[in-house]
Amino acid sequence: MSHQTGIQAGNDVKDIFASAKSGDEYRVIKIVIEDEQLTVGATKKASKKWDQEYDSLVQPLLEDDMPCYIVYRLDSTNNQGYEWIFLAWTPESSSVRHKMLYAATRATLKKEFGGGHIKDEIFGTIKDEMSLSGYKKYLISQAAPQPLTVAEQELRQIKLNEVQTDISVDTKLQTLQGVNFPIHEDAVAALEGYRDKRLHYVQLEIDSDQEIIRLCSTEPTEVKDLPMRIPKDAPRYHLFRYKHSHEGDYLESTVFIYSMPGYNCSIRDRMMYSSCKNNFVDMVEKNFLIEKKLEIDNGDDLTSDYLYDEVHPKQYAHKQAFAKPKGPAGNRGGRRITRRPVDEEEED
Repeated sequence: MSHQTGIQAGNDVKDIFASAKSGDEYRVIKIVIEDEQLTVGATKKASKKWDQEYDSLVQPLLEDDMPCYIVYRLDSTNNQGYEWIFLAWTPESSSVRHKMLYAATRATLKKEFGGGHIKDEIFGTIKDEMSLSGYKKYLISQAAPQPLTVAEQELRQIKLNEVQTDISVDTKLQTLQGVNFPIHEDAVAALEGYRDKRLHYVQLEIDSDQEIIRLCSTEPTEVKDLPMRIPKDAPRYHLFRYKHSHEGDYLESTVFIYSMPGYNCSIRDRMMYSSCKNNFVDMVEKNFLIEKKLEIDNGDDLTSDYLYDEVHPKQYAHKQAFAKPKGPAGNRGGRRITRRPVDEEEED
């Protein structure tokens, strides 16, 4: 955790951030610390695709002996707006004081800009790390599986062996590992339309005979229509853009709904949808953020209040302490004798 320095953003930083997040004019913004205040060092406007002008805009902003912060706008978006890369430049030749000052103020700048807009963070000490190729190497490293300990490797091999064991007639249904069915081109086009906000509802089904995920519906859907979209006799996957206001802000939150109408469908379908779900969700989340995942057996509960409480669960500030029972009212009563009287001891 970064320790705060008390340095705050100047009005020029607040104004430029507000303007940048509400439009597509700016491609890159450089922020520096001057006179114990965050201030704008430079700005550049967008003229090409983000990767075509990355190096030509970012590299000239990097000084050999002075740290800085840079936010660079991508062309992709999420429910907050455009996504940005946050770059923290700290060259090795800079002074220890500057290194510590910029490291300790980094959290303040991120909070001022808004963490929801930041897709990736890059920390660099040499210019190659801040280049486009350096960013791509960072993405590859993030996507690579984490190294496993010896114990984790043994556990993984045990699970794989369990999956490969012939435990049923139809060994294609390997629920431990999950099933990864291909997605039909119509469904892919619908997911792309949802990502680009041309569609606000997508329903998909599994063709168990062809072993492929197909598009079922993209019918325009609001919250009031959502219960009617849930089949009562077949499982489905749904992506719904939940439009609402929260704490004064307008939000569009993606909700993934896995509807499984209990025993109204076959065991094969229940196993198939359950096995495919995780791999399908992982694939979707590589393209856009899913704020909430729901599993339901019917659509009756999908009301506006229910969705709001699921997307924004109530936070309880404290837990009620155990209430100690009250003692008896009034006097504590007469004094109790805990040993024999002296007279009795003498008689003995």
